[in-house]
Amino acid sequence: MEKPSQPQLQLRLRLTQGGAIVFGPGRADLLALIQTHGSIAAAGRKMGMSYKRAWALVDSINASFATPLVEAAKGGAGGGGARLTPLGLELLAAYRALQDHCATAPLAQFQAALPVSPEPKSG
Repeated sequence: MEKPSQPQLQLRLRLTQGGAIVFGPGRADLLALIQTHGSIAAAGRKMGMSYKRAWALVDSINASFATPLVEAAKGGAGGGGARLTPLGLELLAAYRALQDHCATAPLAQFQAALPVSPEPKSG
C-alpha cells in the first residue's frame, strides 16, 4: 500500500548571536531585492512590508555587523537609492551557499520517519 503524500520538509536557516537573529531567510531576501531593485522601499513592497518596516530591518541588519551591508543615498533631485556594500554582497552569497549546502543534507531520512499527519502524538 502506498503511503499518502505529506508536505515536504523545509529547512529555515537562521544565524543567531546572543539570542538575536543576525541573518536569516527574510533578511537575505530583503538584501537580494535591494540589490535587484536599487531601492529599500521597492524591496519592502515586493516583500509586502511597509517602507518604515523595510528601513527598520535594514537598520537592524547594518547594526548587526562591523560595517554596513546596505548603503542608501537620500532622495531628491538625484533620486536616491540603495545598494549592497561589498561585504553585503559577500555575506549574502555566503548565506545562499550555506542554504544550498544544508538543503542537500539527507532530509529524506527525516521525511520518511514523519507521520502522514503532522498532528502531535499524545503521551
